[in-house]
Amino acid sequence: MKQVIQNFKTGELSVADVPAPALAKGFVLVANHYSLISAGTERSTVTTAQASFLGKARQRPDLVKQVLESIRKDGFAETLKRVKTKLETLKELGYSSAGVVLASLDTQGRFQPGDRVACGGGGYASHAGVIVVPQNLVVKVPDEVALDAAAFATLGAIAMQGVRQANPRLGESACVIGLGLLGQITAQILRANGCQVFGVDTSTAMVELAEKHGCHVARTRSDAGLESALTAFHGGHGFDSVIITAAAQSNDPVELATSILRQKGVIVIVGAVPMNIPREPHFYKKELELKISCSYGPGRYDLSYEEQGHDYPYGYVRWTENRNMEAFVKLLENRSVDVRPLITHTFEIDDAEKAYDIVTGKISERHLGIVLKYSEAPSKVATEPAKPTAQLSSDKPKIAFIGAGSFAQKFLIPFAKQGGELRSVVTTRGVTAKSVGDKFGFHSCATSVDQMLADKTINTVFIATRHDTHASFAAAALQTGKNVFVEKPLALHRDELINVLEIAGQSNGRLMVGYNRRFSPLARRAREVFQNIAGPLMINYRVNAGFLPKDHWTQTEQGGGRILGEVCHFVDLMQFLVDSEPVHAYAMSVAANNAQMPDQDNLSVSLRFHNGSVGQITYMACGDKLLSKERIEIFGGGQSFVIDDFKFGEHYAGGSRYALKIAGKGHSEEVEAFLTSIRKGNPSPIPYDSLALTSLTTFAILDSLRTGLPQPISKDSIEASL
Repeated sequence: MKQVIQNFKTGELSVADVPAPALAKGFVLVANHYSLISAGTERSTVTTAQASFLGKARQRPDLVKQVLESIRKDGFAETLKRVKTKLETLKELGYSSAGVVLASLDTQGRFQPGDRVACGGGGYASHAGVIVVPQNLVVKVPDEVALDAAAFATLGAIAMQGVRQANPRLGESACVIGLGLLGQITAQILRANGCQVFGVDTSTAMVELAEKHGCHVARTRSDAGLESALTAFHGGHGFDSVIITAAAQSNDPVELATSILRQKGVIVIVGAVPMNIPREPHFYKKELELKISCSYGPGRYDLSYEEQGHDYPYGYVRWTENRNMEAFVKLLENRSVDVRPLITHTFEIDDAEKAYDIVTGKISERHLGIVLKYSEAPSKVATEPAKPTAQLSSDKPKIAFIGAGSFAQKFLIPFAKQGGELRSVVTTRGVTAKSVGDKFGFHSCATSVDQMLADKTINTVFIATRHDTHASFAAAALQTGKNVFVEKPLALHRDELINVLEIAGQSNGRLMVGYNRRFSPLARRAREVFQNIAGPLMINYRVNAGFLPKDHWTQTEQGGGRILGEVCHFVDLMQFLVDSEPVHAYAMSVAANNAQMPDQDNLSVSLRFHNGSVGQITYMACGDKLLSKERIEIFGGGQSFVIDDFKFGEHYAGGSRYALKIAGKGHSEEVEAFLTSIRKGNPSPIPYDSLALTSLTTFAILDSLRTGLPQPISKDSIEASL
C-alpha cells in the first residue's frame, strides 16, 4: 500500500510502498478514501524534521533536556546510540481520515466490513492506503456525509473540545483569534450553537472566508478600525469568551484576548501560542478565567481509553474524544457545519510530496484544507510486499524478528546480523517494518506473523514485542520447528508458561530467553571466582530502577508489572551465580499509598537456594536516577566480588583488592551464544529448567506479596502438568 513517510534525520519526505498494518483485538482495519493534511500541525512536524541537527534542537528544547539528562546518567556513547535510533526511524504523518471498514475486532461489535467511518489519532489515522485504528477513535459516517468532509472529523473534534471548554450559551458573544482551518471550523460550531461570532486573523483571505462561512464579522489584526469594530460588536460589554486557535510566536493573541473580554470572561487556548499572562491591566481586575483545551477531548493521552478501548461512563463523562467526533459528523450531516468551502486542494496520494511543498511554502500557493485521495481502495489487504527471494547462505541461521522497537534495534538486531542472515521483520505497523527493514538490510518486511511462520526459509525467530504476547508467539514459532529467542519475560501467567515449555519439549527448535546479564563479562568472572567455593553464597542485589508512571505500558496488562517484566532478570542472574535452584521466596513491599507509584515498585525479596545460598534483591523506584542502576555484592568462601552497573568490578581475596573495568551487560554475548548453539547443533545456552524456575520465582514473589508469607518454588508443578 502507499503511505506518506518522513525520515526525521534527513527530513526527506516520500510516498512509499509499505506492508498494510496488522489487525489486533480492539482495533478496526480501514481502507482510507481520504485523509486531511492539518497544515498548521503537520507544517511544524515536517519543517522540524527538515531542519539541521541544531535547528531540531532549537525547535525541541524539551528533547534536548532529555538528551542532556541521559548523557549525565548513561554517558555520551550510550546516549548517542539512543538518539541515532530515534532519528533513523521513519515517521508516519497524518491524524485525520475517512474510509471504509475492511475488518474489525472491536470488542463491542460496532463495526462491520463496508461501514463508512471517520478515524482519528496520530500514528493511526495516517496518510496511508490502509490503517488500523483503536475502536475509540473510529466513528460511523452516514451516507449523507461525503467521505472527504468526514476526513475532517478529528480536526472537528479538536474545535469541538475548544468550544466546550468555553461553554458558550445561546446568544453570547465569542471571538475566535486565528482563522486558519481550526479557527474556521470553530467559528462555524459557535455559530451553530447560537453565538454571535467575531473573528480575527492576520490574513485578509482568511478573514473574507470566515465572514462568508462562519463569523458574523471578521477583521484583520492590522485593521485600523479593529478596536471600534470589536466594541460595536459586543456593545462595549466585552466578549463572553475568546477562543485562541492561532499559532504564533508572540504573546499578542493572549494580550488581545484579555483586553476584549468582559468581566469574568473566559480565554480558551487551543492553538500553539506563548502563555505569558499579563496580570495587569485586565487579567487580574476582570477576574478572567484561562482554560487549556486538550486536543480531541477526554480520553486523549489515556492509554486505557485510546489503545485498550475502555470507555468512560456516559453519565459522568458526557463528551469524550469519540463522542466529540460523532457530534461533529452529526453537524456535517445536518449541514450546521460545512467544510467543503475550506478544501482548497485535493491530491492523489502519489502526489503527496507536492501537497507538502505547498504546506511548507516551497510552492507559494494559497491553501487551507488539503485532502489526500486514495483512488484504489483495496477490498482485501496484502500484508507483505512481494520481493525476489535472495540466495540463502548455507551456514548462517535465517532470522526473522517479531517486534522491532528501540530495544530490539539497539541490542538485538545488530548482533543477530553479525551471526545470522536477516530474512524478515514483522511489526504491527507497516511503516515501522519498512523503516527497520531498510535500516538493517532485512530481505523483506511484513505485518503478518502467520506468513512469516509459514516461510520455511526462516529457521530462527527473535520475539521483541510487548510482554503479554511473548508466550503465544514463542509457542507458535516453536510449533513450526523454529529456534526461538524471546525477550524477557517468557510468560505472564502459569498456564502460558506450562504451554510454551510443553511445546518446547516436543519441538525441534531451541528456546532461549533474553536474560543477558548472566552473559556479561563481569558476571562470568564472578561465576569463575566462586565456582569451586565450598559452601553457600550470600548475594545482595540493589536495583535503582527509577520511576515509571502507573499508565506506562509495562505497568498494565500488556507488561504484567515490573516484577514479572524486570525482576526476572535479577532472579536469573542469581541462579547463574550460585549455580543452584531457588526453593523459597519471601517478599515485602513498601506501603506508601502513592497514587502515582505502585507499592510493588519498591520491594525487598529474599530467595533461598537448594545449596543453602541466600540472595536479597532490593528493587527501588523511589531513588535518585543519577545513582547507578545495579550494584551486586557477592560473598562466600572468604572472598567478595562487587559488580557496579556492569561497568566496574572489584574482587576481594586474601586481603587484596583487584579492580576490574569490563563494561557490558551481555547483550551481544547472549545473541552470539544462541546463534552458535544453532550453528553447532548444541542445546540452548540456558537450560529449560532454569527458564522455568525464573518465571516460577517471579510468580512466587507476587504470591508472597499477596499472602505475606514465604512461598515455595518447585518445578514439580510444571513437570506434573507436562
